[in-house]
Amino acid sequence: MKAVVLLSGGLDSTVCMAVAQKKGLEVYPISFNYHQRHSIELESAKKVAAYFKVKKHLIIDTNMNRNPGGSALTDSHIDVPAGDVERPDIPVTYVPARNLIFLSYALGYAEVLGAEYVYIGVNAVDYSGYPDCRPEFIQKFQDLANYATKATAAEHKQIKVLTPLQDLSKKDIVLLGNDLQAPLHLTRSCYNGGEKACGTCDSCKLRLKGFAEAGVKDPIAYL
Repeated sequence: MKAVVLLSGGLDSTVCMAVAQKKGLEVYPISFNYHQRHSIELESAKKVAAYFKVKKHLIIDTNMNRNPGGSALTDSHIDVPAGDVERPDIPVTYVPARNLIFLSYALGYAEVLGAEYVYIGVNAVDYSGYPDCRPEFIQKFQDLANYATKATAAEHKQIKVLTPLQDLSKKDIVLLGNDLQAPLHLTRSCYNGGEKACGTCDSCKLRLKGFAEAGVKDPIAYL
C-alpha cells in the first residue's frame, strides 16, 4: 500500500514519515517551495527523502510569498518574532491556509498514485497555535476529501488523512523519532534559516524544549 507524506524537512514531518514507513507503506513524500523566506527546510526535506530511499520525492512550486502574503515566513518585510512557547494568540508566522492548500495537493497526488493514505505531521499539544493543526480541521478536511475526488465519488474508495503525531508532545515526538531511528540530524525547524538554527524563534524553542524533556541531545547546530 502507498502513502503520500507531507514532508517539510522539519522534526515532525520526518518522524511522521518514519511512522508511515515502519507500517510497511510505500512512502511518497511531497514538499513545497512556496517562496518561503529561506530554503533550509526544503533542502533538509531533500536529504530526508534521500535517507529513506524513496522512489520519488515530489516538490511543488507554489507562490505564497506576497500572494496572499501576511506571514513572517513568506514576507521579508515582516519580522520573525522572538520565540514564546506560552504565547496565547496565533503568531505572525502562521501562513494563511497553508495546510489546506498542501493537503489539497497531497490528496490529488494520492489519487494519481492510487495511494490509500495521506500522512501529515500536525500536532495539537506543543505547537504554535496554528488553526490548521487542530484535530477539528483535519476532520473537516477528511469530510471534504471524501467528496472531492474521482476515486471517492466514482470508485467508492477512501483516501484517509492520518495524523500519527496529533496528540503527542514534542518530547514524545523526539522519543518516537529516536525509537524509529528517524534521521533527526537531517531535520531543520528554524523560522530564520541560516547555516545554524537560531535557537530563539518559536519553532526552535519548541524543538529544544522537546529534546530537553526527552533527555536526548539535539543533533543539529544552533547559534
